[in-house]
This record gives sequence, structure tokens and C-alpha cells, in this order.
Amino acid sequence: MRQYLNWFGKGVAMGAANVIPGVSGGTIAFVTGIYVRFIDALKSVDLKAIQLLFRFKIKDLLVKIDAGFLFTILGGVAVSILSLAKLLEIALTSYESFTFAFFFGLIVASIIGVGKQVGHWNLVTIASLTVGILIAGTIAFLPPAPSNDAFYYVFLCGVVAVCSMILPGLSGSYVLLLMGNYLLVLQAISSVTISVLLPLALGCLVGLAMFSRLLSYLFAHFKDVTIALLTGFVVGSLLIIWPWKITEYEQIAVDKVKAVGYEWIWPSLGQSFLIEMALLIVGFLLVWWLEKSAAEKPAD
Repeated sequence: MRQYLNWFGKGVAMGAANVIPGVSGGTIAFVTGIYVRFIDALKSVDLKAIQLLFRFKIKDLLVKIDAGFLFTILGGVAVSILSLAKLLEIALTSYESFTFAFFFGLIVASIIGVGKQVGHWNLVTIASLTVGILIAGTIAFLPPAPSNDAFYYVFLCGVVAVCSMILPGLSGSYVLLLMGNYLLVLQAISSVTISVLLPLALGCLVGLAMFSRLLSYLFAHFKDVTIALLTGFVVGSLLIIWPWKITEYEQIAVDKVKAVGYEWIWPSLGQSFLIEMALLIVGFLLVWWLEKSAAEKPAD
């Protein structure tokens, strides 16, 4: 039971991460140590799984897709999106710098822990880390593209967005915004516009099927290089999580805005700075304590 509660809690954290600009559920899965298993579980949902379903071989199907793990994680994600994520959205709206400071501490501590998973640091892994940092960091400076509702482009948006959602350090919603179709997708979901939702869903399915297999292959054959690259993505995302910045928002609906740009600044001394630093340290120490506790206990 404790194992399932642990998975559920990590799913909750993955869901909550979706409301934080620049952070994805993939980031949380990566820093909490369930990323490879999560990717493998997604990869297992294939034609063979569909065949087992239609043959009513439910037990074999559940074993193949690691159902206990996968459904518990996804259940946590769903519960979070419906509840906890709303609280985080309020925190980001009313106490943005405080919230980002706490998460900055969490992510920095997590990066240190994840970096230890690289077996051998050499020129190749360092280069891979650097590439990841540059890719994620560059995304923070890209201007949004104009909207495009062409079938092929919405399909491409689905492919890229779902890949971003499972890649640490990249936000799927932020990538959709950069591609110009965030509002289009938002409106299509609320109005059930099939002409948009169909190519988007197809793109998500194709992207998930292809990308989960690619990631699984990379972890199996190039583990150190892949972990270094993904660590770079998370390091690069710190630009967006940096607590001391001025965020530029764009009105995308009557009651909804989206971050479209940032102006980074150095913190100034004062009461707010002391609170932000305290929250940053608390976030860092929380991850350090959790990692220490996990190391002292046998794995679930």
C-alpha cells in the first residue's frame, strides 16, 4: 500500500507541475526517479496491448502495461489537475516570486541528485549536458508564432506538445504557445471543435508512440548520455523558474492569461528577498531530506 501511495504522490506532483511555466510532468517524473519506468509503461501501450484487450486477456494486458504503476501515476495526475493544481495557480498569481523561489530550491536540489545518476562524466556526457541546457534555455527567448489551424500544422503541434510534456524541463502548454496555437487548442477543447481536436489527438498519439519508444531505446543503450541531456533540459528550465524576473503576459481569453516572455533581474535586498531565500532553502532541504530518507530505506 505504501508503494501505491508513493506513486500516487508523485503523480500528484506531476499534475501540479503542469501549471508552473517551464516545468513539465516529465521534470517531476525525472527528478523523483520514476521517469524510465513511466516511459516504458507508456511504450507498452501498443498494437499487442490492443490485441490483448480485444481478446479479453485482461490479466495479460494489465501485466504488459504495468497497469498498477501506470494507472496510479495517472490517477495522481488527474486528482492534482482537478484540485491541487488550482491552489498552485492561485499561488503563482498572488505570490509568484515566493512560489518560484520554493520550486527553484526543489529543482536545484533535484538536479544535484539526478546528476549523480550519470555513471561516468566525460567529454561526451558534458557535451550532452551542455546541449540540453542550450536547447531549454533558448526556448525561453523564442517569440510566439502566429496561429495556424491547418490540419498538418495542428497535427505537428500535437506531436511536439506531447513530446514536450514527457521531456523534463519543457512545458507542453508553453511550446503550444510558442507555436501559436495555445488559444486555438483552448477554444477547441471548450467548444469541442472536431476539425482541431482530431489532428491534435492524432498528433499526440503518434508523438507519444514514437517518442516513448525513442526515449526507452536511448535509456537502454545510451543511459549516461541521455541522463546528462535530460539533466541539461532541467538546468535550462531554471531560467523560467528564476524567482526574480518580470513576466510578460498575453491575454488569451476573457479570464485567462499566459506568460509569453521574461525580463530577468537581480534580487534586491529587503523583506521579500529574505522570504524568497528562506523558501528556496526550504525547497532545497526538502528534496535533500527526501533523498536521504529514500537512501536509508529499501527500495519499494
